[in-house]
Amino acid sequence: MSISTTYPTHDKRPEMIPFLPRAFKRVLEIGCGEGAFAYNYSGAEERWGVELSASDSKKAMRFFDHVLNGTYDQVQDRIPDGYFDLVVCNDVIEHMEDHDWFLEAIQKKMTAEGRLVVSLPNIRYFKPFFEYVFLRDWRYRPNGNMDHSHLRFFTRKSLLRTLREHRFRVDKFGGINRAGKKFWSLPIVALMLLATLGYLSDTLYVQYAFSARKPLPSE
Repeated sequence: MSISTTYPTHDKRPEMIPFLPRAFKRVLEIGCGEGAFAYNYSGAEERWGVELSASDSKKAMRFFDHVLNGTYDQVQDRIPDGYFDLVVCNDVIEHMEDHDWFLEAIQKKMTAEGRLVVSLPNIRYFKPFFEYVFLRDWRYRPNGNMDHSHLRFFTRKSLLRTLREHRFRVDKFGGINRAGKKFWSLPIVALMLLATLGYLSDTLYVQYAFSARKPLPSE
C-alpha cells in the first residue's frame, strides 16, 4: 500500500540561508525537489542534485549542472569522491532507512573542509509533543513533523549526539520556524514557558538546522 505524502518542492527556504557558508564552489543537494533552493547557489561553479521524484528531477535540470534521479544510496556511485565543499539536505535525513550509514558515507563526497548543511523536524515540537504526552497518541499525517514517510525522529539532544558520534565539527546549530507567529498560539507558548521555567523551550521549534564540517583526517 502506498502512502500519500505532500511536500512543497518550490520553497526557497530563506530560514536556511544563515547556515550556508559564505563561499563554496561545488555543491551537492540531496532531495533537491524542483530546484528552488538552488537560488542560493548563485556563486557556485558547479551544482549537483539528487532527487527521488522523476518529474521533479526533470524540472530541477534548469538549475543544476547534473541531476541524478533516485535515492542517495542508489546514485552514490555516480557522484565523485572528495569533490563537494557544500552538501545540502533539507528535510531528507528523516526519510532515510539508515541515517547513520548516510552520515558516514557522505563524508567521502566532501572536501577536507566541506560543509554539510541540514534541516530536519524536531519531534519535541509542541504540537506532536502535546499529542503523544498528554493525549497519549502518536498520529501520522500526510506532511509535517508526523509525516507518514518519516523513518527517523530527532530531538535537539539526540541530533547533537548523533553528530558527535559521526565526528562532525558543528559550526552552527539552531531551531528554525519558531512557533508563536500565529496569534492563537501565543498564549499556549507563553503558558508553556512560564509553567516549565524554560525547560520546554526546545518545543517551540518546528525544525532544527545545522552546518557542520567533516571530521579531521586524524580523527
